[in-house]
Amino acid sequence: MPLLATIVTLDGIGKVVTFLVMLSVLIVLHEFGHFIFARRNGVRVNEFSVGMGPKVFAWKSKRTGTQYSLRWLPIGGYCAMHGEDAKVSEAELQRDYRDEPVPAADSDNFQSKSPWRRLAIIIAGPIANFIIAYFILLFGALAFGVESPTATQPVVADVVKGSPAAVNGLKPGDRIVAFNGTPVTGGDKLVSDVNGSLGKRITIDYERNGVRYEFDVVPVRCASLQSNVRADERNKGCIGFSPFPGFVRVPIGDAFVASAQEYGGIASNVFGSYGMLVTHFAKYSRQVTGVVGMGQAAATIQDFGPGPYLTLAATISFALGVLNLLPIPALDGGRAAFIVAELIRRKPVDPEREGMVHLAGFAVLIVLMLVLAVHDISRIASGQGVF
Repeated sequence: MPLLATIVTLDGIGKVVTFLVMLSVLIVLHEFGHFIFARRNGVRVNEFSVGMGPKVFAWKSKRTGTQYSLRWLPIGGYCAMHGEDAKVSEAELQRDYRDEPVPAADSDNFQSKSPWRRLAIIIAGPIANFIIAYFILLFGALAFGVESPTATQPVVADVVKGSPAAVNGLKPGDRIVAFNGTPVTGGDKLVSDVNGSLGKRITIDYERNGVRYEFDVVPVRCASLQSNVRADERNKGCIGFSPFPGFVRVPIGDAFVASAQEYGGIASNVFGSYGMLVTHFAKYSRQVTGVVGMGQAAATIQDFGPGPYLTLAATISFALGVLNLLPIPALDGGRAAFIVAELIRRKPVDPEREGMVHLAGFAVLIVLMLVLAVHDISRIASGQGVF
């Protein structure tokens, strides 16, 4: 029961909470993008909430009329703009095109603004996610360094199927803490010790979710496990795992460059994943995961250290930005699509019909999230994981 084993331990609970906080922060910052552009364009924000569910605390600004609230469930938040979902007549919306003055009593209504202003407010959320992704990477590079092409850490990055390591239960995220009873302090020394133990029985101690395990194993020739082994390593000892790269501190200028390069890699991977899902849906749809799957992946990556975890956070932020720009009803991209249609037609779409489309889209998204959650849980419970 890998899922239960992850959750029931204190370490597992901490990982779940850390993931929910990270996801909530990304969503709240997305909503803050809407908030900033709404206020700059004169739209009143009725409420800006951190979290969902019943209120824990609320404060209302006398100057702007905005209520700031903290709610019980630490999952996301929202920015409720005045008139965002209001039913207004087509005649009222036509004011945007006749350049007639908007009544003072309704000047802070979202619907009273021009299509271009409304479009800017809508796409500000996804744009915030793109900007946040880069600054997360930059913070990680400055605080923890950048990935080193040579140094490694004693954390398992991946395991070769059918290898001695896999047979003995070693998994990605496991931290190797001892080799033949001697504490392990670095990945490079660990690999060197394993390489030099071809045909000899060795003892490996590792930790997973705060629990320590031990197994005995005899390293085999590296060439027998992988075909792409360097010539000088083919006859060395291997048990079938790769250590996670280490991180090294770099000058500030190099951190900016490294963050930009990593950002480009994330963008390429995210767009590539969406592209493969569209062009080869039957093949890749089974690999799509929901919040449960992301949580399980995040729990594993947390064992790799803060640097990789921040990279995951940046990837999720970028992916959220792209997802919200897709023309899907109920998402920002769906709302933006209606505004673009309004600009092309030079007349607004019937607000009631648009509202029905978004409501139907929201219902479909909820069902999809539930299906993905069940799919993730069944895969994790069966021991397959989500990778």
